[in-house]
Amino acid sequence: MISSNFLSVGSKLQILMEPFLWTNKKLPKESDTNESVGHFFQRHFGNEVVEYLIDPFVAGTTGGDPKSLSMTHAFPELWDLEKRFGSVIFGAIQSKISSNKKNQGPIGASKIKHQRGSFSFIGGMQTLTDALCKELGEDELKLSSKVLELSSHHKENCLGSWLVSYASPHRKHSVKESFDAVVMTAPLSDVKTMNFTQKGAPFLLNFLPEVDYVPLSIMITTFKRENVKRPLEGFGVLVPSKEEQNGLKTIGTLFSSMMFPDRAPKNVYLYTTFIGGSRNRELAKASRDELKEIVSSDLKQLLGAEGEPMFVNHVFWSKAFPLYDHNYGSVLEAVDRMEKNLPGFFYAGNHKGGLSVGKAISSGCSAADHVISYLESSSVEPQK
Repeated sequence: MISSNFLSVGSKLQILMEPFLWTNKKLPKESDTNESVGHFFQRHFGNEVVEYLIDPFVAGTTGGDPKSLSMTHAFPELWDLEKRFGSVIFGAIQSKISSNKKNQGPIGASKIKHQRGSFSFIGGMQTLTDALCKELGEDELKLSSKVLELSSHHKENCLGSWLVSYASPHRKHSVKESFDAVVMTAPLSDVKTMNFTQKGAPFLLNFLPEVDYVPLSIMITTFKRENVKRPLEGFGVLVPSKEEQNGLKTIGTLFSSMMFPDRAPKNVYLYTTFIGGSRNRELAKASRDELKEIVSSDLKQLLGAEGEPMFVNHVFWSKAFPLYDHNYGSVLEAVDRMEKNLPGFFYAGNHKGGLSVGKAISSGCSAADHVISYLESSSVEPQK
């Protein structure tokens, strides 16, 4: 970063001086408010860093933008580092040192090194869900079923305290089944359409706020290797929104065949390109043909990709991610209220705790732990 040419000398100096200027510094009053991601990093590193580093990073990881995202909800760990150390860089170094000491353990103990970064499976991410489906079994898994009503009948013990009514594509009439607990992972926008009752009376969900979701289009393309004149090594490229003035309209592109060589034949490059997000919501909804032209143009400018792509696939997500904006605290409060007022109800997924696959899996594991604790506290055996 310091040796690169996309940041000015002034910005590089501000990065180098951040630990000296901010360590143990008394924080301004605005640091106690729900400030934006952009304002937080602008205070520490300047506007140029926000425009050319933070902006493309948050667009590529959350679909959001620095102005819309809340620092406390989008990056709580960095927010906490500022609270504890003042300097983000100094705090990150101290946290790393502390983490390494904890992981060392006693002399002679085996040490497991956990690596961060992108991960997948041979055959793609669906390998994970396929394995879970196989483990659960067809009899336990009700795919393509619509939940109609969830009824809570909390008792002294939680055995069968939830009755779930759902419509199955394989049956003419709705089906009702009893459960000891419920783990909900549906988007809150879908939860609001479900009917909840508690001890026979309606449980109104009018306290659930509207969640802002960002739309996203994904374009999968392949090019013959000889038609890509400037292939870049690495995981991909992220595009600052400021580069729209230079004709670049995409959020970024993953070099999928370089990250995961099993995904494509050796004579082609496979690219996964993202379009839309909060920076350009309407563009995310564009037609396949229009997006194909945009992606081809961007890849030509960035990588020297010439000619038509050999293969094109388009996926559109109208609600790709919940936006962790300045009002997102009310969303988390509403989720907590549901869990508190509905015993045996637990919420998991990317609406709380983070958007990444890893964070979503962690959220699911945490919910499972809460269910086990709930069942054990009621001294009953879980239903199978």
